[in-house]
Amino acid sequence: MNDQAKDERIEGFRRLCREQGLALTPQRRAILLAVLDLDDHPTADRVHAALARRRVRVSRATVFRTLESFARFGIIAKTCHPGSSIRYDRRTDRHHHLICLSCDRVVDISDARLDALPVPDTRRIGFVVSDFKVQLRGICKECREQEDKT
Repeated sequence: MNDQAKDERIEGFRRLCREQGLALTPQRRAILLAVLDLDDHPTADRVHAALARRRVRVSRATVFRTLESFARFGIIAKTCHPGSSIRYDRRTDRHHHLICLSCDRVVDISDARLDALPVPDTRRIGFVVSDFKVQLRGICKECREQEDKT
């Protein structure tokens, strides 16, 4: 993510904090910047480690709580898949994911055909769909190449 896009996201976060009566603390700003800098759908632990490398002192619990609040406010998105830790996505626009079943890598993919998939009518079971994301699972190129070497 380039610096201008990061600045725009920080400014949007600053406005949201004002609207919601939240303080824009140095820790919140640092956590958001870490997520914006990491393009690999990081876990809370990975964000915490990135902050430690930058010598930002913040507890793991604070990182987790802050990431969860960012997701609730729509600043970032949560990406989950079975058997793996919760991952956080800096992208909040409509996109989908490729998930490697070997290394747990999550890769963004945008495809208008996936966006146009019909959403089943779930009203009869009382469920209202507000959004959807497609997860395509398989083995990434790097893992396949590693397997070929062994």
